Amino acid sequence: MAKSEREIELKLEVLPNWRDLVKQVPVPDGFTSSRAVTQTLHSIYFDTEDQALRRARISLRVRKVGKGWLQTAKIGTGVFGGLSSAIEVEHPVEGRAIDFKVIDDPHALSLLLDTLSGSPLSEACETVMRRTKRILSDDNGARIEVAFDNGEIIAGDKRSPLSEVELELQAGSAASLYLAASGLLGPAPFRFSPCSKSERGFRLAGGEDTDRLTPHLTSKIDLEPGTTVEQAFRDVLRSCLEQIAANRACILDNHHPEGPHQMRIGLRRLRSAFRLFRPTLNRDTLAPLDNLAKTIAAEVGKLRDVDALKDDIVAPLADQLPDGLAIAPLQAQLATLRGQTARDVAAYLASEEVNRFIFALAAYTETRGWLAPEMRDQTDRLAAPVKSLAGSALDRQWKKVASYGKRIEDLTIPERHEMRKALKKLRYGVEFFGGLYPKKKVKPFLKQLRRLQDIFGYLNDVAIAEKLLTVPKARGAIGPVAGYAVGWHEAQSQHMWLHAREFWADASAAPKFWR
Repeated sequence: MAKSEREIELKLEVLPNWRDLVKQVPVPDGFTSSRAVTQTLHSIYFDTEDQALRRARISLRVRKVGKGWLQTAKIGTGVFGGLSSAIEVEHPVEGRAIDFKVIDDPHALSLLLDTLSGSPLSEACETVMRRTKRILSDDNGARIEVAFDNGEIIAGDKRSPLSEVELELQAGSAASLYLAASGLLGPAPFRFSPCSKSERGFRLAGGEDTDRLTPHLTSKIDLEPGTTVEQAFRDVLRSCLEQIAANRACILDNHHPEGPHQMRIGLRRLRSAFRLFRPTLNRDTLAPLDNLAKTIAAEVGKLRDVDALKDDIVAPLADQLPDGLAIAPLQAQLATLRGQTARDVAAYLASEEVNRFIFALAAYTETRGWLAPEMRDQTDRLAAPVKSLAGSALDRQWKKVASYGKRIEDLTIPERHEMRKALKKLRYGVEFFGGLYPKKKVKPFLKQLRRLQDIFGYLNDVAIAEKLLTVPKARGAIGPVAGYAVGWHEAQSQHMWLHAREFWADASAAPKFWR
């Protein structure tokens, strides 16, 4: 019997050391489970030579299940935060080939034929998976198929292993999907799958490394004038969520030194978004996420601070030390400190608390967790063009910066730190909303903002340099070197502070593009 419906599916990759544990996890609280069934699935994906289906975000496959074959077209194959909501069109077929005659959905058939434009199909890649699945149900009417997939992606002579957990919502609300996922994984670190299995096959065929986890940089957010406030907030949240979850997985997988920095940026961007959009949001549902994001950022920040000491404070002095001072013992001590800090941060990031936060943020993003029934005008606010909110949000943040800037010559050290944070939030706001305005107007302001922010960033690093004096053994052989490093950077900071006043004047005079 043919099936054509929208498939809502959450795709998760569990880090290698945790995969066996996840399979043994009991049924999540609040759910009941059917018996597990295991089978081998062999799927072959088809496309034209120029990948017309892939470019149209369509996948077309046949899958051998037992003794039979099932043909599936998925329309709209994009994955956001691990969530896929493609239209799925399924039909039994006779063998390992595409048969358009069996498709009885006229819209799907027309779309496929128009996309192909007469071009022939050929096998592009395939997957062989050992799948164990069961059905979870809860008292709210949710029905979720959970599949644990272990196998490999194959593209010609190239192979790549894949272990994935897929949760397909067959009935009920998406909120139950995230609750089930959180309960199933417990503390097991994961990342949201960045793409579908077919897309992995195409990337593998193209020579991309689909296995190694690398730091995820800030993704550009392209908002258009017609975008509503709610759509913009959702897109910003998706960008932050992806950056947070992907870098957390990167840190735990291979301890890449850029991972902590990028994860902390993701958390700060998230908290800035909460503040910029706050007038339209339910503050009760916002507060727990904001507080936990702050906690996680502080933990990850411990590792980033050690990296700043090692790379930005001590390393530049390698050729600056006077005779009689050796930098190697201090560098060795910092390397030891970094190793211990990295282990402590990794242990925290592998906790169930962090897992719950990521799933809660994903659920908040995809189930409109910001809605507040008591806010009578919220519907109108969320439906308004985002440019109306952008202007007021940027103005509000600029005034916060200016409240410090107009007293820049008299700022205390703590106030300089607060001004630095206010500048960061303004910078994130400009990155969120900048696409709504002409580039030629945004660019001059952003240039001045970056110059000012660079100075405050260095001043913060110098404040961190004081920690060198508390490094273990700092009173021994490495004490004089640590003291010299602190003094050298403090002298540099005093010189740079003279530029801060000049740069503030330039930023203050720059036209505010949002007005």
